[in-house]
Amino acid sequence: MAARAGIDRAAVYRALAESQEDGRLAAVFRQLAAVEEAHAEVLGPSSDGRASPSLRGRALALAARRIDPSIILAAVAPGTDADDPISRARTVQAAAKSVGGLPGQTLAQLEGRHGGGGGNALRAAVLGANDGLVSNLSLVMGVAGASVAGHTILLTGLAGLVAGSCSMAMGEWLSVNSAREMQRRQIDQEARELEDAPELEKSELALIYQSKGLDERSAALLADKMFQSKDAVLDTMAREELGVDPEGLGGSAWAAAASSFCLFAVGAFFPVAPFAVTSGAPAILASLGLSGTVLAAIGAVTSRFTGRGVAFSAARQLLIGYAAALLTFGVGRLIGVGLGG
Repeated sequence: MAARAGIDRAAVYRALAESQEDGRLAAVFRQLAAVEEAHAEVLGPSSDGRASPSLRGRALALAARRIDPSIILAAVAPGTDADDPISRARTVQAAAKSVGGLPGQTLAQLEGRHGGGGGNALRAAVLGANDGLVSNLSLVMGVAGASVAGHTILLTGLAGLVAGSCSMAMGEWLSVNSAREMQRRQIDQEARELEDAPELEKSELALIYQSKGLDERSAALLADKMFQSKDAVLDTMAREELGVDPEGLGGSAWAAAASSFCLFAVGAFFPVAPFAVTSGAPAILASLGLSGTVLAAIGAVTSRFTGRGVAFSAARQLLIGYAAALLTFGVGRLIGVGLGG
């Protein structure tokens, strides 16, 4: 099992290497693939005796050429059990050094540290789809509870899909854009302070280094060295004092908006789809069944972030989704009866 996992990771790393424009990063991925292949040989053949990637490994390798590498990295991160003795962090650092070094943020992403990077991307994708599914399932069940015609339920569900997706996209765009503007304003203010009071800012940077464990003299020397370059010291102060990455600034607002729109729409599609082919009780049952299946799958994926069991996470997600649907169905039934009376 561990050997097959290594073969899968090697296939994904090679696919990632082929998709990278950054030659250094591609070289790291190729070296990681070689390490995983060597690791698989040490562990012996997989349970079925084959050395080719599994269906999951081939699917991830195919996806690696088309979507955000951070999501793929989160999906193939090796475990820490006894049958996986290779230290991923040491492997990545050694590979990075051999190709001239990589930015710290990239190293952290590759090493799988902090639970950030790919983990956050995957988590956002799962939660975005979950929002669309639960909200539209509740909307559809609420209207169905009022005993309206099937085409009305379909129209309502589609309207909920479009409206919810647009709302999520606009909200995400405003959120990311506002954060970028705020961070840019903070960086500009920091640049003015460096121009107006460089000695004060140098003392502040030295104090930051001292807080990280350097003695006073070493901190002062390091601060002096950083102030030899205006660009370097501004970048350092932005990261160390403001906690802002001047290069990223939270990412693209348009990309975040498009991602939110698509993820919400994907989740919202499942509850309304059955009403496009049938109506009445069969459509309601099909909607609940299809939505429940996807809810359970989402719960299983979230177990990766929470550390809870797959069965527990799937059951919890299913219970919450169905509880929301039952509540809105009941409200819809009461309103329908009231209006009909």
